[in-house]
Amino acid sequence: MTTADHAEPAVPLGRHRMPLLGFGTWQIDDADAPEATTTALELGYRHIDTATGYRNEAGIGKALAASGLDRDSIFITTKLPPDHGGRERQTIEESLTKLGTDHVDLWLVHWPPDGQASPEVWAEVVRAQQDGLATSIGVSNYSLEQIDELTAATGVTPAVNQIRWSPGIYDAAVASGLAERGVVLEGYSPFKASNLDDPTLVRIAEAHDATTAQVIVAWHVAHQFVVIPKSVRRERIEANAAGADIALSSDEVAAIDALGA
Repeated sequence: MTTADHAEPAVPLGRHRMPLLGFGTWQIDDADAPEATTTALELGYRHIDTATGYRNEAGIGKALAASGLDRDSIFITTKLPPDHGGRERQTIEESLTKLGTDHVDLWLVHWPPDGQASPEVWAEVVRAQQDGLATSIGVSNYSLEQIDELTAATGVTPAVNQIRWSPGIYDAAVASGLAERGVVLEGYSPFKASNLDDPTLVRIAEAHDATTAQVIVAWHVAHQFVVIPKSVRRERIEANAAGADIALSSDEVAAIDALGA
């Protein structure tokens, strides 16, 4: 597969585009992050997802610096810990230093602080965007009601909501609610939240000479959901990417959707 295969497809995000396939780095140690991220970049991934709380931004920064790739060709996401309210600016500046860049493409509030929407924290995230430190901004693990609260308080709607997502927990109301608000749905833990031995997934995988994990990636892409599978094994990183190239039929997508019923 070529690099171009994995740079697209993408979804519009403000002034730029967000690749639907990303490389997730949760639970990858900083010491292992350079090799894993380098492997992903070599295999064509152009979307890297990290977070301050993952404690691997420095390792990812090493891979980005060594890649020789143009900064504009890579979409970088990091996240603000929920307990960093009041030090938002310091946090993103530290992230940028570790990542070796002057901006991230997407900065997310990682969880609702103390379980609350916290528009005062969101206002500081908006300010960081206005100052050019993040091209786009969003949230993670927020409800539709909490997103509405941010919009009402600041006039700025998060561009993305990154949530736990898979066929087994598919919720059409959540998906349509985000779409109605113009918020991109980004799913994490696509395999952990799935039954990879589900007969429907197995049947569809066999029809495409693929694995069920690859079918799950393809399902995300078919819906225009961003997906960020994680692995440190080269063969798995490559296999996950190949899932984005599988074209599911509308009947197959509907059958997978029904797993969340």
